[in-house]
Amino acid sequence: MSEKDLPKRSLFKLIGDLPGYLVELLRSEIELLKAELIEKAKHAGIGVGLVAGGAFFGFFAFAVLLAAAVLGIATALPAWLAALIVGGALLLITGILVLIGVNQLKRGTPPVPTETIASVKKDVNAIKGIGKRD
Repeated sequence: MSEKDLPKRSLFKLIGDLPGYLVELLRSEIELLKAELIEKAKHAGIGVGLVAGGAFFGFFAFAVLLAAAVLGIATALPAWLAALIVGGALLLITGILVLIGVNQLKRGTPPVPTETIASVKKDVNAIKGIGKRD
């Protein structure tokens, strides 16, 4: 349907229809935001579950490797000293990782719904008359 085929409406009718259009636009943007966040949350949930499963098995593998390290060092030193060396190394690694992690958390930003933000910007520009809305 071309613009010539559309019925002509008065300025008052167009102004009267504007609040309804804005409410409809707002509802559609909220639906888009909900759909985008649900999709991101679904992928994040699956990812967290898989990482947790990997961490579970990694924990036990790490424990076995630590026992092997203690037993290996115990062939040259007393067993208590071998366990102390491995424990001290673990505490050092733990401290370094925690410091790096806290630094990263301070620098991090929460994820933003980029598609919805771009769509809202288009809407605002269309209302201002700068661009056109698809």
